[in-house]
Amino acid sequence: MSSTESAPSDALSTSLAAIEVSQTPNERFEEYLVSRGLRKTQQRSFLVEQVFSHHEHFDADQLIDQLPRKGEENYVSRTTVYRTLNEFVDAGLLRRFELNGRSVYEHDYGYPEHDHFYCMKCHELSEFQSEELVKLRDVIAREHRFRVRSHRLIIQGICHACSTSRNNRRRQDRV
Repeated sequence: MSSTESAPSDALSTSLAAIEVSQTPNERFEEYLVSRGLRKTQQRSFLVEQVFSHHEHFDADQLIDQLPRKGEENYVSRTTVYRTLNEFVDAGLLRRFELNGRSVYEHDYGYPEHDHFYCMKCHELSEFQSEELVKLRDVIAREHRFRVRSHRLIIQGICHACSTSRNNRRRQDRV
């Protein structure tokens, strides 16, 4: 699931630190399961551990690639992965958003509100926080008499590394 393990076109990165919370993700998920009358299974517990052992953006296929194969200890079926990811979203543990036609997940529980830059060339997804952006959002919401619960902003463009790489090739082509 790390950006170095994925193909360059799937590279995703992160940069913000977690915030302190009163429950572990596992405890929060257990609470969710009890409230829905669902069982805590070994597969669900294993998936919580896998997803929250490190912070990065991922899609279901990237997660599945990191899990044990069929016949190995802690194997989790593709169907169970998809169903459990939906439960993580419903429990407030993960956020899901669409990026290039695929569902991408990120930590929501114990993680600060933030926004993203997405490079359309190398497909790197990087996080940032901006107090000025939050202030502007709140001013606009007040003007429209709108109560903000959350927001998500993904700014698409070309990252510095890709724009520099492109400029270098252009100079070489001129020679």
